[in-house]
Amino acid sequence: MSHTNRRNILLGGAALAATSIFPKLALAQSNNYPTRPITFIVPWPPGGTADATMRALAQALTRELGQTVVVENKAGAAGMIGAKALATAKPDGYTIGQIPLSITRFSQLGSAQIDPAKDYTYLARTSGQTFGIVVRPESPFKSLKELVEFAKKNPDQLTYATSGIAGQTHVGMEEFAMAAGIQLRHIPYKGGAPALQALLGGQVDMLADSSAWAPQVEAGKLRLLATWGEDRLKRFPNVPTLKDLGYPVVTDAPNGVGAPAGLDPAIAKKLGEALAKAVQSKEFQEACDRIDAPVLYLNPEQYRAYIMEIYKKEGILIEKLQLKKLLAG
Repeated sequence: MSHTNRRNILLGGAALAATSIFPKLALAQSNNYPTRPITFIVPWPPGGTADATMRALAQALTRELGQTVVVENKAGAAGMIGAKALATAKPDGYTIGQIPLSITRFSQLGSAQIDPAKDYTYLARTSGQTFGIVVRPESPFKSLKELVEFAKKNPDQLTYATSGIAGQTHVGMEEFAMAAGIQLRHIPYKGGAPALQALLGGQVDMLADSSAWAPQVEAGKLRLLATWGEDRLKRFPNVPTLKDLGYPVVTDAPNGVGAPAGLDPAIAKKLGEALAKAVQSKEFQEACDRIDAPVLYLNPEQYRAYIMEIYKKEGILIEKLQLKKLLAG
């Protein structure tokens, strides 16, 4: 046998051994997963409502997985900085994070260079948010009906504050305005806190925001006219939903947890099963209750299908509300 043939046989044998060894190594890694701490990216600042619920979820996940799940806040650009960091992380199961529902809108607006269909492994939908419309106590509007009646006679006169153009509250308010047949003037701010201060300071007529207004409502410093969820809030049972008032608008902006695309299916399965238990945990349920956030669990397949459905709906809304034109200024 020639030296060349012998070398080819040896190389072929080595290659064959490698192909049989590597799958076993990968299987061993997935079976032993996790062997070190996991980073959980939260695309919001520390101390906010979403941060609080995700920290509770990470605590429950730590227990379910037997490894520490460490929250890392990557805030900015309406959640898109953290969403991008998650999409571009190594798909080894050691970086997971919250996926904001707004990725379905901002990816189509060009604000985020992310493809929701290709860049994530979806693991679980977890919970939604509570939105509402609030006014000051001295406002002449004691109900949403009164506000709508005034707006119909005075188009584009009433102003509302939100945390920014094309955000969930902006889109939700415009959906409501279309359903009610009224025209409102949008005043965007750089976040929910300055928008709330603008209302309290009398710079705008109303505020559309998540439940950061709840303590002010309880203290009598704001009046809650309507909420946007499927059901009324336990904390404010006398306040109607938009749906109660005859407007077919339900907005609860469910977020979920995912990992980068390309994650080993066995690891994805472990994470999905752990998340299903973590969502039902006492600490997560209590964290959601504190901010009136509905628990809206979906399994990985259902969650991915939901994102794709919302992606299509957002495309229609972007055209209807001319959001690209608004963002262009």
